[in-house]
Amino acid sequence: MKSRRRIYEGKAKILYEGPEPGTLVQFFKDDATAFNNKKHEVVDGKGVLNNRISEFVFGHLNNIGIPTHFIKRLNMREQLIKEVEIIPLEVVVRNIAAGSLAKRLGIEEGEVLPRSIIEFYYKNDVLDDPMVSEEHVTAFGWASPQEIDDMMALAIRINDFLSGIFLGVGIQLVDFKIEFGRHWENDTMRVILADEISPDSCRLWDIETKDKLDKDRFRRDMGGMLEAYRDVAQRLGILTENEPVKGTGPRLVK
Repeated sequence: MKSRRRIYEGKAKILYEGPEPGTLVQFFKDDATAFNNKKHEVVDGKGVLNNRISEFVFGHLNNIGIPTHFIKRLNMREQLIKEVEIIPLEVVVRNIAAGSLAKRLGIEEGEVLPRSIIEFYYKNDVLDDPMVSEEHVTAFGWASPQEIDDMMALAIRINDFLSGIFLGVGIQLVDFKIEFGRHWENDTMRVILADEISPDSCRLWDIETKDKLDKDRFRRDMGGMLEAYRDVAQRLGILTENEPVKGTGPRLVK
């Protein structure tokens, strides 16, 4: 493979210069991180599963008219995507109390919320991605009021779609984190979905047993992270029962 120019490296992915102007190649790493990289392991095969699951979700979102950066999967670990200017916000959609929401508000984990809640977090690892209001977002120029409206409208549509897809395979969508970017076509800019949607960025519980099928297995030292991700992929019909995924488990990064 010819040497490619690395554009950006995050905790779970690397972005390379794409084959055509306006495109990038997104590479899914096996790194598992939590608490803004304070906890870090390499889970062999995780990147393969996240790539396949995110391809499945983004492909379906494209098909129902939700604009995303996804173009196509290139191989087991890489996707061809549209180049965007990432808006420095994490948009979290919550359907059931869990994680920081349950802790902040003293709500029992697992309680169904009165309605879906959308939260904004400023993307800044040094500050541990603090939660912010719409007032903060507009005051500091991270996004315009119209962009906030666009992100919230898309987040609601994505939540409706994902909830239905996962419900159909016996999985409860507890909450999820998404990111958006500005994409230009000629002189026209629009906000589109970027990054990934996978068990790294969603809380997914088995409807019957409430078993966790997401990164909480890593955060909470529960074990079985790769097996849980594989279970999600198999339920979605992405992976056959005997299809190999490189790697068998975690190894500690020192």
